Amino acid sequence: MDNPWYTLNNTDGTDTPALVVYPDRAQENIHRLVNSIDRTERLRPHVKTHKSAEISRMMLNAGIKKFKCATIAEAEMLATAGAADILLAYQPVGPKAIRLAGLMQKFPSALFSCLVDHPDAAIHLDHIFEKANNVISVYIDLNVGMNRTGIIPTDALSLYEKCLSLKNVKVVGLHAYDGHLRDEDFDVRTTKCNAAFEPVQALHQAIAQKFNTDLKIVAGGTPTFSIHCKRKDVECSPGTFIYWDKGYEQILKEQHYLHAAVVMTRVISKPADDIICVDLGHKSIASENPLANRIIFVNAPDLQPKGHSEEHMTFQTSAGNHYKVGDVLYGVPFHVCPTIALYDESIVVKEHEVTGRWSNVSRMRRITV
Repeated sequence: MDNPWYTLNNTDGTDTPALVVYPDRAQENIHRLVNSIDRTERLRPHVKTHKSAEISRMMLNAGIKKFKCATIAEAEMLATAGAADILLAYQPVGPKAIRLAGLMQKFPSALFSCLVDHPDAAIHLDHIFEKANNVISVYIDLNVGMNRTGIIPTDALSLYEKCLSLKNVKVVGLHAYDGHLRDEDFDVRTTKCNAAFEPVQALHQAIAQKFNTDLKIVAGGTPTFSIHCKRKDVECSPGTFIYWDKGYEQILKEQHYLHAAVVMTRVISKPADDIICVDLGHKSIASENPLANRIIFVNAPDLQPKGHSEEHMTFQTSAGNHYKVGDVLYGVPFHVCPTIALYDESIVVKEHEVTGRWSNVSRMRRITV
């Protein structure tokens, strides 16, 4: 029988905990994404999940030219990898605006843009880019129900008009992130997504009629990708698809991607006959979810989380179990994006062999700029 896809032939040389990625499976996920939309140019994937130049180049080679990111470091990683169109999906305030101007100076051939949702932020950007002798393209960030950032669409027309008066700020589009829509029932999620998108469309039409301007629209993330991808003129920004995780696998039944990253850990202790402890602490797996929803081991699905601390994670198992100190376990994170951010590098595995290491370079807040 062939070994399961996630196993390493020789684990002795790989210390744990370790983040292990499988490029062949990631490549298949890119292929599935491209085939799920009518035009590749409508894809603007978010790089917060993988944070690596290697994966970014795989997407570029697949014909994906536009990207979205959340930090200056992620934007710099993309520019270094050769991306031509980079949207910083964040409203830069304070020094971040200065860093963005510096990034544009360092990579003049790349098209950079960012979000804005308040006149004060727009004025700040205008001052920074006037000093830099440059113009920053912006997307108006719309609050479509998540209540995290953005301006209410019905209030956004005045912000657009304010931006028109600024010489160094150019509005090129609208941005609407509806990450709060995660209903497992696809029909329910679709109904909510369409309702949240209606005021975005209304604003888009109002600007087009009043100013004869056809703004771009960037909408959604992974949970609503299957809905927004059907809107012919909307750019879509899934991110988790590249490595996939257990959380979205359970919720998004209509999306079919492969797990392409696991966390490898070892049993380090058996403090009781029915308890094992592994070297997988808060520093090694995303821990914002309840204890039961942090990791599922593909080669030990029976284990039930019992406790979690900085360097340890304990699991309940049956008395007289077969687990031994030193056993290797492979786990799929419930939330892969913040898990990736915990690791400086990924162990690259092809056909069960370690073939190299990738730097998760943009997990850092600063690379050079």
